[in-house]
Amino acid sequence: MSEPANNKRMSIIVTKGTLDWAYPPFILATTAAAMGLEVSMFFTFYGLALLKKKLDLSITTLGNAAMEMPMMGGHMKMPNLLGALPGMDMLATTMMKNLIRKKGVASIEDLRSAAVESDVRMIACQMTLDLFELRREDLIDGPELGGAATYIEEATKSDINLFI
Repeated sequence: MSEPANNKRMSIIVTKGTLDWAYPPFILATTAAAMGLEVSMFFTFYGLALLKKKLDLSITTLGNAAMEMPMMGGHMKMPNLLGALPGMDMLATTMMKNLIRKKGVASIEDLRSAAVESDVRMIACQMTLDLFELRREDLIDGPELGGAATYIEEATKSDINLFI
């Protein structure tokens, strides 16, 4: 990696692997890299799913009381109770994917590729790979393997540390 233009660093620990939680870390990482920051992303537990070659991301309305979807000229709140109904997660995921496409928002695959092209350092948690019985071959090319010490080393050198 080349020296960042402004000598600032940002580290992000990525712990969630759903469609709605995939956007913030990749958008922030690619934006910071475009602004000249040196960026590292540490993918652990369910966040590691964002590095899989084949993404099959979904969302759930359960436990997401703030979820609203634009519908019929307004905004429909998705009550938590809906998440308990069979098929609701699939419906909410389909609605979100359609909205993303309709609004021209980049896909997670595109944002992930942009992060690689922007020299964002992506670190896959070795312990999580072992815990969930995943192999390095299950992940995209590019991320390195590391552990908590790798993340802490990055975090202690960073001006900005985010937990997502």
